[in-house]
Amino acid sequence: MQVVHNGAVDSTKVTREARSGCPINLTLEMLGDRWSLIVIRDIMFGNRRHYGDLVRLSEEGIASNILASRLVHLIQSGLLSRADDPTHKQKAIYSLTEASIQLVPLLAHMGAWGCRHTSASSELSIRAQLLQKGGERMWKAFMAELRSIHLGAPPPRRSVSTELRAAFERASAAKSRLEQAAGPANASARQPSALSALAGQTPRKRSPRYR
Repeated sequence: MQVVHNGAVDSTKVTREARSGCPINLTLEMLGDRWSLIVIRDIMFGNRRHYGDLVRLSEEGIASNILASRLVHLIQSGLLSRADDPTHKQKAIYSLTEASIQLVPLLAHMGAWGCRHTSASSELSIRAQLLQKGGERMWKAFMAELRSIHLGAPPPRRSVSTELRAAFERASAAKSRLEQAAGPANASARQPSALSALAGQTPRKRSPRYR
C-alpha cells in the first residue's frame, strides 16, 4: 500500500502475525519463497506488466497457477499493485510499489553474489555486473526511473533500463555468434540467471482471472 504526500510516494509498513519481530525474518516471510523475487525481477528489469507476459517469457518456466498465487501474495504484501489495463478490457497491468522499488539495492547485491559464487551464464550476468559496477549512483537512477514508470513520478534524464537492455542484447548477440561458429552440437545449455529477465519460454495456459 502507498501514501502520496506532497508529491512524494511513501510505502506503508505491512503488518501481519509473524514468527518473530526480527526484520530479516519478516523480510523472508514476505519474499523468501522460491518465486516472489523472480516475479518482482521480471516486472522490474523486464518491464513485464501483464500476466500473460510473466508466464510466457519466464526464463525459469513459472507455472500459471504459481504465478497467480504469487501475484495475489505480492499485492496483499504491498509490493505490487494491480489495475485495469486501459488499452485492453480483459487485461490487468501490474506495477511496482515504492516498497518493491526499494528492493533494487538488494537485487543488485544478490546478482553480484550470484556472479561470484554460482555458475551464472555470461549473457544473463551482464546486468548484474553493470549494476555492481555502477554502484549506488546507478541504483538511485534506476529507482528514479522505476518511480516514473510505475508510480507516475517525473521521468529522469537517465534511463538505466535502456542501458541494461542494450548491454544484455549485445551479450546475447555475442553468445549467438559463438554458438553459430561452434555449431548446434556444441551450443551451450541454459544456466541459472543472475538478476536478469528475458524471453524464450514456450507459451503456457493462462488463468483467465489474472489476464
